[in-house]
Amino acid sequence: MSKPLTDQEKRKQISVRGLAGVENVADLKTNFNRHLHFTLVKDRNVATKRDYYFALAHTVRDHLVGRWIRTQQHYYEKDPKRVYYLSLEFYMGRTLQNTMVNLALENACDEAIYQVKTYLQIFQLGLDMEELQDMEEDAGLGNGGLGRLAACFLDSMATLGLAAYGYGIRYEFGIFNQKIVNGWQAEEADDWLRYGNPWEKARPEYMRPVHFYGRVEHHPDGVKWVDTQVVLALPYDTPVPGYRNNIVNTMRLWSAKAPCEFHLKDFNVGGYIQAVLDKNLAENISRVLYPNDNFFEGKELRLKQEYFVVAATLQDIIRRFKASKGPSVVCFFQVAIQLNDTHPAMAIPELMRILVDDEKLSWDTAWDITVRTCAYTNHTVLPEALERWPIDLFQNLLPRHLEIIYEINRRHLERITALYPGDYDRLRRMSLIEECGQKKINMAHLCIVGSHAVNGVAQIHSDIIKDTVFKDFYEVDPQKFQNKTNGITPRRWLVMCNPGLAEVIAERIGEDYIRDLSQLKNLLKFVDDDALIRDIAKVKQENKLKFAVHLEEQYKVKINPNSMFDVQVKRIHEYKRQLLNCLHIITLYNRIKKEPNKAWTPRTIMIGGKAAPGYHTAKMIIKLITAIGEVVNNDSVVGDRLKVIYLENYRVTLAEKVIPASDLSEQISTAGTEASGTGNMKFMLNGALTIGTMDGANVEMAEEAGEENLFIFGMRVKDVEALDQKGYDAMEYYNRIPELKQVMDQISGGFFSPGEPDLFKDIVKMLMHHDRFKVFADYEDYIKCQEKVSALYKNTKEWTKMVIHNIAGCGKFSSDRTIAQYAREIWGMEPSLEKIAAPDDPR
Repeated sequence: MSKPLTDQEKRKQISVRGLAGVENVADLKTNFNRHLHFTLVKDRNVATKRDYYFALAHTVRDHLVGRWIRTQQHYYEKDPKRVYYLSLEFYMGRTLQNTMVNLALENACDEAIYQVKTYLQIFQLGLDMEELQDMEEDAGLGNGGLGRLAACFLDSMATLGLAAYGYGIRYEFGIFNQKIVNGWQAEEADDWLRYGNPWEKARPEYMRPVHFYGRVEHHPDGVKWVDTQVVLALPYDTPVPGYRNNIVNTMRLWSAKAPCEFHLKDFNVGGYIQAVLDKNLAENISRVLYPNDNFFEGKELRLKQEYFVVAATLQDIIRRFKASKGPSVVCFFQVAIQLNDTHPAMAIPELMRILVDDEKLSWDTAWDITVRTCAYTNHTVLPEALERWPIDLFQNLLPRHLEIIYEINRRHLERITALYPGDYDRLRRMSLIEECGQKKINMAHLCIVGSHAVNGVAQIHSDIIKDTVFKDFYEVDPQKFQNKTNGITPRRWLVMCNPGLAEVIAERIGEDYIRDLSQLKNLLKFVDDDALIRDIAKVKQENKLKFAVHLEEQYKVKINPNSMFDVQVKRIHEYKRQLLNCLHIITLYNRIKKEPNKAWTPRTIMIGGKAAPGYHTAKMIIKLITAIGEVVNNDSVVGDRLKVIYLENYRVTLAEKVIPASDLSEQISTAGTEASGTGNMKFMLNGALTIGTMDGANVEMAEEAGEENLFIFGMRVKDVEALDQKGYDAMEYYNRIPELKQVMDQISGGFFSPGEPDLFKDIVKMLMHHDRFKVFADYEDYIKCQEKVSALYKNTKEWTKMVIHNIAGCGKFSSDRTIAQYAREIWGMEPSLEKIAAPDDPR
């Protein structure tokens, strides 16, 4: 049997038709050698793999820099409207391969590396491209969907030629590395900058002061915020290349630095040493990413982070605006600011502070500018995730901003009173200040009032916002509310991670789909084509074999590559219902044990994701999954018909490996809880079928591919609401469904924890008595739906035809489409597919 092509060889096939690789190999080789020389200044034969990685990264970066400079010149000359995407998270993953794909450098780099290897005779080092790419640390500056969405958006904004800037925090420690120890999650600090980061450039010339604490003085000539503590914000720039258009935008991340003057009252050794040590306190602001996903933790350090990024960014925006438009900010309409959730909500009062206190504009003029500039994306309707900051914390940390928020609220409530005289309950519901118990600021309300556009991230989510959580606000300002269904970049999530599939598609419909994903619908005319069906199935099998090797190396579990790869990877959270998946696994296990001679469809069930360190239930869910795996994987009766694997340390780089190898994608949240999801789109694009509820973007995936081409089950939003009205009684399902009763009795009776029978009592108690997400209500339908999945999987041809329908229906879910809609409908900008001249082209 011929050896399967490597990913590099597959990409080379695409490149032959002009998708990649016109750069001069000799130049690359020369640059690579030069960087190697300066990296080492020693005998190259003792160079480590990391040395070669850095040499390659710097070589590729050289090709970015000229384009980066030319892009900024291009923007300076054209002076377009600029958009600023403010996010506390940018989950970028690795940069090297993505840059090579977007700059069409991959083949030239492959060839240059090969020539260097030949010249230096270092074959024993195993210096191939994949091993070098594996030396790169993930930039894990995000928790999950929200941070990864921001990263996809940056790619699309550059590809669509928008003058866009991503602004966030350069966390010294990103999302923790997860280790599974005896079945439990343990966290390790993610020291991602340990070896340096070749993709960033410090810009100390743009350092900005950020103020905290202090007090407010009111004078006849205005308001002064005085006696503050200052922290410096040092920017680091990372280039963001568009797809083969020579445009390179900027992601600017701020790092906190203590100012030099230590305020030494008396110059004694003790005081001096302590003053130097206290520098740490200021610099802690950018030390670590808070590891919570869909959960609000009201800590002072987190509020400092939120204000820090906003204050530094707004100074930078105004500096850039004045550099091109002159000293007046009255025409501040060439700027759009998008708030990625409420985390950067402080941009609203901070912009007001600058315009009123520093620029001396009237309140009304400043408010008009602020509202026209800012727009807000809502990412969740879960009450525990909504940010509500205690007034006392604000009073101490940001006293001037508290005054401004009070004034915004006073004017807002005045308007509501005029519209609804005497409706005090409405005033209470709509106030920016929550009065019951400890007084708190509702940041979502601040964002809605202070923005000209408010959007959800899937149609069902945007409808829920208007009908429930923000209904009062929608009634007052319906024109503000929009939908912008999320998307993913097809560069990283197809061309880069699944070159075999990208090639099969390109052979049928050409390569333009990479810039215009709607062209995937042209695959429908090949849905009955035996050659395409065979090719798609072959690519999937190759990806599965490759991932099976990875799994055996990582987990020492021998798996059956002909089994169905059934995958649920996402943050561990009750609403995402990994527990429903567990109930199915145990049910399947019990059925195989009962009828061992039946022709079962073999499955390898993989679950992965991190739990927030303080989220007890989520950590117990991980322990339950690993405990189930221990029993199932060591049962000789079951053999390789069912395996359960916990994918440790799920992150962007692992997603790029597992998603192309998956057959079945589990998207099983309770209807009405998952705002959109984007993993669902990645699986769909990479040829997995979806089993899911009518939640988030699953609804639109079913619309695009045809509901008959997804495995849809369970309650719809209206059913969940009806069950809430009636009252959800888990015991009713437990007593009525024998298989469910058996599964729950096994968990509660210690079948999966023989040494500690009560280990899972908290999970059992939650499922039986206070399950907000109604796992049992969807159990029966889920099991039946999984039976349909198993039956179809036996028919490879029909399964693959369904896969083709799904891939063909993916066009809507490109982040290029999402960003084009933001640009036209919120930011007032027009995307462009124009390619600007490369640095070595005459202008």
